Amino acid sequence: MDFSPSPRAQELTALVADFIGTEIEPVEADYVAEIARRRAAGGGEQWQELPVLKELQAKARARGLWNLFLPAGHEGPYAQRYGTLGGAGLTNLDYAPIAELTGRSFIAPYVFNCNAPDTGNMEVLLKYGDQAQKDRWLDPLLRAEIRSAFLMTEPAVASSDATNMELTAVVDGDSIVLNGTKWFSTGVGHDDCEIFIVMGLTDPDADRHHRHSMVLVPRDTPGVEIVRMLSTMGFYDEPHGHGEVSLTDVRVPLDHVISGPGEAFAIAQGRLGPGRVHHCMRLIGLAEKSLELAIERGTSRQAFGKRLIDLGGNRERVARARIAINATRLLVLDAAWKLDVGGSMNAISEVSQIKVAAPQMALEVIDFAMQIHGGAGLTDDFPLAAAWTGARSLRFADGPDEVHLGLVARLELMKHGLSR
Repeated sequence: MDFSPSPRAQELTALVADFIGTEIEPVEADYVAEIARRRAAGGGEQWQELPVLKELQAKARARGLWNLFLPAGHEGPYAQRYGTLGGAGLTNLDYAPIAELTGRSFIAPYVFNCNAPDTGNMEVLLKYGDQAQKDRWLDPLLRAEIRSAFLMTEPAVASSDATNMELTAVVDGDSIVLNGTKWFSTGVGHDDCEIFIVMGLTDPDADRHHRHSMVLVPRDTPGVEIVRMLSTMGFYDEPHGHGEVSLTDVRVPLDHVISGPGEAFAIAQGRLGPGRVHHCMRLIGLAEKSLELAIERGTSRQAFGKRLIDLGGNRERVARARIAINATRLLVLDAAWKLDVGGSMNAISEVSQIKVAAPQMALEVIDFAMQIHGGAGLTDDFPLAAAWTGARSLRFADGPDEVHLGLVARLELMKHGLSR
């Protein structure tokens, strides 16, 4: 077991850290403030991308800091086709510290074209899409000319069990027709979001893991309606957002189905493992940033004749935060390493473990940072309230804690001869 990054990964990690510190952090506060100003003004401008992001993306791409999330091994047949768009061929373990760095900033993942759900959607197209699907959708996503959304969760069922989904995707001759409603579909608010990957029920009589299909649905297809944008505890996450989407008699060609009808769950399993590592490493970066803010606040302000850091057990809280961050990082690196050496089936328990551990750790660290900031920690003056909300939402996204805990327990009990 070796968690050492490759020399190329070490070089890229240093370059990403420098770029975030010199190019992103100096403008991020103004970026967030401008989004807030547009929101307050009304008219929907907050869903339009700010020019500064495109400027930063151009700089990142020019320095080769682009699509770094793309998995090692993909670059073989695609290197000549995609050139610098094809990432750096990093393993999950190599990419992990880069993902951690991007988690320190709300906009860094977008600057490097390494943001969810575009990352997962690009991986789906790269691994499972046919050449026509790649030509039409993967290429512009790799260039960040468009954005995408992944439509899976539904409002009328318990979506923690994906087999519950009711949206239908029925084959009709050389077409497939979709009917139903999805929500918390991240990215649909963005003006550049042009393609949805929609998961729907195709054959209710098939076994439970071959009933569903993933379908590429262009946003402008007749019958597609963005019903509303949803808040997450008061935050709308502009300009990307999370929306409720209605699909009524939405008809697309059958060749818009990815990998064929009934293959959605097989695709999803290949998609989720690396994506969960990305989420968890970004949470570690978020926790690191929050701890730094807590220490800055605690050492710069006084109460009752002492620095805040010296009051109420705050030194112990700093120590416990450090221990928790480091322990969680090692857990995630272990999962990343096992994904690299044996694929998703080699890291089933480990991926579920980190999906539970990382958000809970981040919430505890962010909560401490909010507490030491007092009322200011609840405002938009600091990134902590938004950070806490993001970490809390990740206890639902990609499967709630209870599902992952159940899986970890089942695999552990199987070692002792106990069945489901």
